[in-house]
Amino acid sequence: MEFVFEMNVIAHEKQPRETWRAGVESRMLVSAINGAQQLCIFEQWVQPGVGAPSHFHTVEEVLTVIAGEAEMWIEDEHMILTAGQSLVVPAHRRHGFRAVGSGAVHIHAVLASPIFEATFDGSPEPVRRWIPVE
Repeated sequence: MEFVFEMNVIAHEKQPRETWRAGVESRMLVSAINGAQQLCIFEQWVQPGVGAPSHFHTVEEVLTVIAGEAEMWIEDEHMILTAGQSLVVPAHRRHGFRAVGSGAVHIHAVLASPIFEATFDGSPEPVRRWIPVE
């Protein structure tokens, strides 16, 4: 049996930005919607004082600060990350972040699942995004 591979080039600038919550814009770069089978990669632009409230994923995630400063946490441990630094978040660990300082923060995220799924504190059901239409 021969494996057939089709190249799938994705133009990041053509992917739409969407408002996720007040002060947070997201752009999915790679996900199940455009052919990924094991991860999603997305960017977020976050205004000062806002970010992602505590939540967890069933898979590992890597958060990288591209610009600005972000307070990030895993469980009760908090740290300030700046441009060029990444945080590896193990699966099933409560984590979140917020932009600190006077400017916005630009985050690059990689999630080890082709569909974004997160369970936020206080919510019994997970939030799912970027699910392919069947």
